[in-house]
Amino acid sequence: MARRTTVIEASSELFAGEAGFPDFSHEQMLLDRGARLVAGVDEAGRGPLAGPVVVAAVRFDPERIPEGLNDSKKLSPERRDALFEEIMVSAEVAVVSAPPTDILALNIRGATLAAMARAVNALPRAVDRVLVDGRDVPPGLPCPGLALVGGDGRSVSIAAASIVAKVMRDRMCAIMDCDAPQFGFAGHKGYSTAAHLEALDRHGPCRHHREEFAPVAALLVRRTSVTVAG
Repeated sequence: MARRTTVIEASSELFAGEAGFPDFSHEQMLLDRGARLVAGVDEAGRGPLAGPVVVAAVRFDPERIPEGLNDSKKLSPERRDALFEEIMVSAEVAVVSAPPTDILALNIRGATLAAMARAVNALPRAVDRVLVDGRDVPPGLPCPGLALVGGDGRSVSIAAASIVAKVMRDRMCAIMDCDAPQFGFAGHKGYSTAAHLEALDRHGPCRHHREEFAPVAALLVRRTSVTVAG
């Protein structure tokens, strides 16, 4: 029998973290309501033209939460790397990626939500509540989920997930750079910088590019038209 996911709605103002930093209040709210294990989930890489979307799910012991957690975009690479190491030794973590083939088949939103559900299901222990960054609760979760707009700046579990996802994706981009050095993936991480677009126009897409994203799709159409005309 298929498992059903309950969606819990929340306003963007509910339990906002103090002084712009995430805290444990959302997790504590769910624990006070009877939850035993609460995880946070977030992604990295929805916007780039190339590479996977990477999703992490993180569950903390309330007594072992690293200090200084925040939205990964607000942290320096060095601070992200340091917190990544702390998270990996203090929390239960699962990481899942959705490659460009998944993104092509499901679209970016569908691939991201599917990866979120897979990450939660991959945690070492089954959780009974999930905090999700954004407006959508993924179908396929094993338990009820709470969507938090701006959750990576409000929940320490989501913030930790954002850090793990970002660090892992950056490392994958370094591997992509070794595979296709002409594109400079290690530098721009697949985003549509001027240098990336210039390399894309010069070399054409590689296997790491997302074929349905506008600049890549337009180039494929243009090159197909030239081939047919020739």
